[in-house]
Amino acid sequence: MKYAASLALLSLAPLSLASLMYGAVQENGAQKRVAASGEVLSEILHAKDRGIPEDLLGKAQCVGIVPSLKRAGFIVGAKYGKGVVVCRTDRGWSAPATIRIEGGSFGFQIGAGETDLVFIVMNHHGVEDLMKDKFTLGGDASAMAGPVGRSGEAQTDALMRAEILSYSRAHGIFAGVSLEGSTLRPDNDDNRELYGREVRQREILSGQVRRPAVARPIYFELNRYSRVKRPS
Repeated sequence: MKYAASLALLSLAPLSLASLMYGAVQENGAQKRVAASGEVLSEILHAKDRGIPEDLLGKAQCVGIVPSLKRAGFIVGAKYGKGVVVCRTDRGWSAPATIRIEGGSFGFQIGAGETDLVFIVMNHHGVEDLMKDKFTLGGDASAMAGPVGRSGEAQTDALMRAEILSYSRAHGIFAGVSLEGSTLRPDNDDNRELYGREVRQREILSGQVRRPAVARPIYFELNRYSRVKRPS
């Protein structure tokens, strides 16, 4: 009986190990963040009347999503949250690079509870800022609240000069929001977790890293709403 019981336990061991390994993959925080970013982007882009103007999405060179920022994060100097950013390349959208955004003020529109953040990078200088180890919105890169409305024409001088346009969604309310004074940097630990090796931000955003399957919903939505070629 003891011998039979031992054999039974040994036969279950590989299954148990496989279950643990599967659970570890499922609990990968970086992958969860990419998946959550895809959900947030889909919900925001499907907003009928108060979405991001399609002409801006068509011209955007990069798009960033930071899901579920917490109320406690809005204390100056605290960490606000984590998200991802993808950029256009000659072969389509890049793999997602994980980022951290912290410090500064997100403007009056963001109040209590959870808040989703989306920002779009409009020119090459803004793309180069994303490649840095750290940069300040409103300092190193000009940033402003983005205009809202699916068919809005964003052609004012201020919008044409802005490198980064940003939006927030809290309690069902979607609006442009200022990120003045906030800092943005790569999350190297999450990038390592997501890709299984040390990888530089520039490698990811320039299209040198293979896109993970978990990011497919992000590309599906961006390809639907941003078909315009990036400016030369």
